[in-house]
Amino acid sequence: MSHVGPRGRTCSRTLRSVALLTTGVLALPVLSGCTSDNDKDGTKGAAAPDVAPAARKWVEQGGTVHWAVDTVPATLNAFQADADAATGRIADAVLPSLHTLDRSGRPQLNPDYLESAKVVEREPKQVVLYKLNQKAVWSDGREIGAPDFVAQWRALRGKDSAYWTARNAGYERIEKIERGANNLEVRVTFNKPYADWKSLFSPLYPKDVTGTPNAFNDGARKALKITAGPFLVKKVDRGAKETTLARNPRWWGEPAKLDSIVLRAVPRGKRAAALADGKLDIAEIDSGAAKRIALAHKDKGSGGSRPLTHGPGADITPASALRSWAEANGSDDDKAEEAQEIRARNAEAVAKYAREQKGLGGFAVRKSLEPAYTQLALNGESGPLADERVRRAVARALDRQELADLVLKPLGLPAKPPGSHLALLGQHAYADSSRALGKQDTQEAQALLADAGWTPGGANKKKTGEGTKAGSEGQGAKAGEKKDESSDEKKDEKSQDKSGSSASGSGSGSASASRSDALSDAASDEGTYIVGDDKPRQAGPRPESATHVLAPARTAAVQGMALLHQAARADDSEVRGQTVNAAQDSHDKKPGGMAGAYAPRGTAAPAPEASGAVPQSGPLGKDGKPLTLRFVLPAGEGGESLRAVGERISRMLDRIGIGTEITKVSDDSYFKDHIASGDYDLALYSWPATAYPATDGRPIYAKPVPASDGSLLVEQNYTRVGTNHIDQLFEHAASELDEGKARDLVRQADARIWAAAGSIPLYQRPQLVAAKPGLRNAGAFGFEAPRYQDIGYRKAGASGPDLQDPKKK
Repeated sequence: MSHVGPRGRTCSRTLRSVALLTTGVLALPVLSGCTSDNDKDGTKGAAAPDVAPAARKWVEQGGTVHWAVDTVPATLNAFQADADAATGRIADAVLPSLHTLDRSGRPQLNPDYLESAKVVEREPKQVVLYKLNQKAVWSDGREIGAPDFVAQWRALRGKDSAYWTARNAGYERIEKIERGANNLEVRVTFNKPYADWKSLFSPLYPKDVTGTPNAFNDGARKALKITAGPFLVKKVDRGAKETTLARNPRWWGEPAKLDSIVLRAVPRGKRAAALADGKLDIAEIDSGAAKRIALAHKDKGSGGSRPLTHGPGADITPASALRSWAEANGSDDDKAEEAQEIRARNAEAVAKYAREQKGLGGFAVRKSLEPAYTQLALNGESGPLADERVRRAVARALDRQELADLVLKPLGLPAKPPGSHLALLGQHAYADSSRALGKQDTQEAQALLADAGWTPGGANKKKTGEGTKAGSEGQGAKAGEKKDESSDEKKDEKSQDKSGSSASGSGSGSASASRSDALSDAASDEGTYIVGDDKPRQAGPRPESATHVLAPARTAAVQGMALLHQAARADDSEVRGQTVNAAQDSHDKKPGGMAGAYAPRGTAAPAPEASGAVPQSGPLGKDGKPLTLRFVLPAGEGGESLRAVGERISRMLDRIGIGTEITKVSDDSYFKDHIASGDYDLALYSWPATAYPATDGRPIYAKPVPASDGSLLVEQNYTRVGTNHIDQLFEHAASELDEGKARDLVRQADARIWAAAGSIPLYQRPQLVAAKPGLRNAGAFGFEAPRYQDIGYRKAGASGPDLQDPKKK
């Protein structure tokens, strides 16, 4: 359990560990779903993997690939809290994964380890029978079998606190594991039905690692002596910041084409230089590096006879060059010496850039959409966003298509905003449930704010009476306001102390349009802030005033019912009538308030009588306070994209009268001290997609509950917005073994997540990978799990239509 302060506590046994994605920033278990025949919108707008596929016969035997990762892994145990992207890449290459993902993010049986795996009994209890590949052995020669399954289950089921685990969802539902008819069969009996059973035992560690707490906690941190994959861990060199994987001589499957893979830790900002210097063969890059590679190819096409028109020498004009020469050769010795030093540094920078460009011309950029989406998070714990009408107004003000176009169109990638929190385009589980909230509509957003009491002159009117704070999960106004007033001052001081800078403004006042338009040059940089990578490690200090449990306000609870009906209409299931009734029960049907999916009819937007939405001249107000939200963004180099998107959002909110105070904080504190602790009103971060939404979506959208000490347990729900009914839908979906019914339940949950307006998906993240042109079966994988044994260099003279593997067409 990890604790974060000051405003809430994270408690999750199912942390999305940074382990299994092929991105240098994120390593989360890319997890899937299913669909019906009419789910045609699930495949439109999806991007295919870009890995330069080739049949194995066209791949050279031998060679080494130097592959960039962010860090040398702190641990080689993917089930520990400090597992990261490198941990996941290593686990994929050296350990069994019983089910892997195809290009649609759907689990598929891995024949290297399994002959079959299926549910053989449903009553009285669910039983899954695994039939193992008879050739599958650990690197010490022992057969993979039931003892390995049992040891991993006991380590991860959560009953023995001596095991330091971070992920164990599903293992707690297992009642027993036993040998089947022979040593190649494993029977797993569940004490409670589990729809996502395919997520289990991937990766599978040998019993030597999971058999005892000491072995689990310490034995697999720095070495993996026993493995069972196409590669094995040869060496972890922390001094050289490299991990070397070598071909496994005991591998029974198709042999690895490469002799070795060297995972080299290179920060993203230095990868362009490392590629140019020949230190890397493949690396995930940002859009700035991708642009440089494109320019290098363009310059190479011109023969290289002309000077570069980009880079550090691009701004040097004949006039500035003459002036610089004159200063360097002037009579003032001090100024001349300074000018000479500047000229020398500039000349060195120009020469270095030119050398790097020449080297970058030897790489290709492979691109796809990463299995992760960037969202706008709205903290509903307190303040104006505790009122669901204000959250909905924010959501209705956003032009999500504009934001997606801004990020993805310059890269030539599909730019359809995600319509689901729980699946992405191309996944079989995908369905667009965003209609449960509604499209962008400035007038409707203004009407929602008016209904919530925010008016053009409200900032100048003093509060005349006490009332209850509006919001589906709002808390008492008296206690909440006292806390907010004191905590706001502390937050501002805290953000300044953490090397952050603050810029106040409302929308367009916070940044220039030209800066936002520069987003296309930093389209993938925001990957640094994917949740899971920088999760909190230590318990934060206990706040002086613990976070209160959030209770529904009367008006918003009833008003929200119509929106839940709207969400129910978005469900394509046979049980939606039952769902609406359940939603009514969970909201207690309190009297009072206004009904309506949007603002109540007759609520006028705060605009002149002329038709059409009129942009506000400043923030709205209420009870003498302006409607201003604190928008926290990262200040570092890797946050250019998030800042540009945030500034565009700020201008959109300005049009409906919501002011934003943009606070830029250090990269190190962005997630831990602000997102996880709830020290923000608005924020941008990314969640990975999942193949198992019923399991992995639940802690992200679970309703916060009180802890015994009075603080708030938020699990991974950093928006603090949730309902009992959403929790129930996730629970039912996780226990539903009928794939179609489970899918319907997940979609119903997603529609209600949209209706709650705690998080708004904006765009799927781009995935850009630089690779040597001859490197095959590697690049921008998207959802698809890499087959490390197939990666290698193209044979000399290989050509023809069968260069591409027919199985992957």
